[in-house]
Amino acid sequence: MRKLLTALFLLAGIACIGQTNCDILIRNGRIIDGTGNSWFYGDVAVQSGKIIAVGKLANFSAHKIIDANKMIVAPGFIDVHGHIESGIFQWPTADNYIYDGVTTVITGNCGGSSSNLREFFRRIDSLHPSINVASLMGHNTVRQQVMQRDNRLPTPAEQQQMESMIEEAMKDGAVGISTGLIYIPGTFANTEEVVGLAKAASRYNGVYASHIRNEENKAVDAIKEAIDIGRSANIPVQISHFKIGGKANWGTSAVTLGLVQQARQEGWDVTIDQYPYTASSTNLGVRLPDWAFAGGNDSLKMRLHDPATRARIKKEMLEQLRKYKFKNYSYCVVANYSADSSYNGKSITEINKLMGRKSKAAQEAETIMDMVEKGGAQMVYHSMNEEDVKYIMRYPFCMTGADAGVPVPGKGMPHPRGYGTNARVLGKYVREEKVITLEEAIRRMTSLAAQKFQLKDRGLLREGMAADIVIFDDKTVSDHATFDKPHQYSTGFHYVLVNGQLVVENTKHTGTRSGVALYGPAYTP
Repeated sequence: MRKLLTALFLLAGIACIGQTNCDILIRNGRIIDGTGNSWFYGDVAVQSGKIIAVGKLANFSAHKIIDANKMIVAPGFIDVHGHIESGIFQWPTADNYIYDGVTTVITGNCGGSSSNLREFFRRIDSLHPSINVASLMGHNTVRQQVMQRDNRLPTPAEQQQMESMIEEAMKDGAVGISTGLIYIPGTFANTEEVVGLAKAASRYNGVYASHIRNEENKAVDAIKEAIDIGRSANIPVQISHFKIGGKANWGTSAVTLGLVQQARQEGWDVTIDQYPYTASSTNLGVRLPDWAFAGGNDSLKMRLHDPATRARIKKEMLEQLRKYKFKNYSYCVVANYSADSSYNGKSITEINKLMGRKSKAAQEAETIMDMVEKGGAQMVYHSMNEEDVKYIMRYPFCMTGADAGVPVPGKGMPHPRGYGTNARVLGKYVREEKVITLEEAIRRMTSLAAQKFQLKDRGLLREGMAADIVIFDDKTVSDHATFDKPHQYSTGFHYVLVNGQLVVENTKHTGTRSGVALYGPAYTP
């Protein structure tokens, strides 16, 4: 009997020696690893914030075991197009992103970023939000600091100063430079100015991400400009929220996307991102001509109060409307108007009627100018076509980006993309309409994004990678945010890990804030 007990004790010891312990063990999942390869059944082991094993892990034990129950286990999603500079500090749990499967956001897009990235990243690491944060350096931010809102070209000294600021931002951890060439003051820059700044970022292995100069009637010229900047500066190009707006341009996405395809065939690293909606969102001021804003708000008000100049502004607004083939401004809906929140959710046509004006485009243009003078508004523009959205989505080098911030729940009527972008792709376009496959959608949301922005330890379920992981039910994952009721979280994500810590458990945000700042390739501590 004694010999038998000894033998059993030795066998138990051998079994224990064969066991590998870890913090979290995810079992029985359908693993989609981010490469684009097909799913497979397996387990994922997490220790000290890292993935230490993927596969059949029968010899692993853990303090916390999660039964994925055949749900999808994938890398955490990387949103390549964010605007979270202020919102993340107001709402650090970033529920809108976390409930949509996003574990990393790249902010600083469309030419607007923090003016001091080193300080911004320090604050992120001090705050520890629920998501990881990387950032581009904004051209508009830099130009504003050096040239205010002047409508002119920079002097050689000013150009050198801006280029030096880009270089400093790259050393501070930027992943590249962004432009917003429809916004003040970036719209006043010519191509040569932007090339100079892109070269500064290129010297530090950055990316050039651009909200191009026009996404409607002149989109072809604007795309060509972005590609030419990439060639001239020898820098990878990311064209932001790739779309074609205006009824006059519906159906021309084959032409615009063809320019990107041609550039790649010629050996240039040009990629795009997209949000899966037929409406865009930006400020109300873009309805006015750029020159009206030169010099700042005081100059704008002087122009709006001068009858001849106001008439010229309105004339150009109506010409733009006709070119887009819209009869009026009913496609323009207010998301947030601080001067009168009762306008939120209403179209310009509706607001114009409330003001007692005639239902004519010319009167609606007057309403827009009045609202801009009172501080402007964030808008939603219903100006795109569903077939163009699908055509662009099928392109293999198209990533996913919500083009959103971190909203205060219940405030205003923001674009629903801020809540439901990834779930909408996975539910509507993958499961229901089969526009792309599940594996391909996840590749775009993970490894393709990580590769483009050089997040070297993200985007794949591989040993040694950071443990940013999502577990979701591909049969039920859905977006619920609508234009009428935007403040609704996506569902279907049962678990979300950020740097190895559970931020969502059993579909509920735990309040955990394990995100960190992610630095670009030239970061100098």
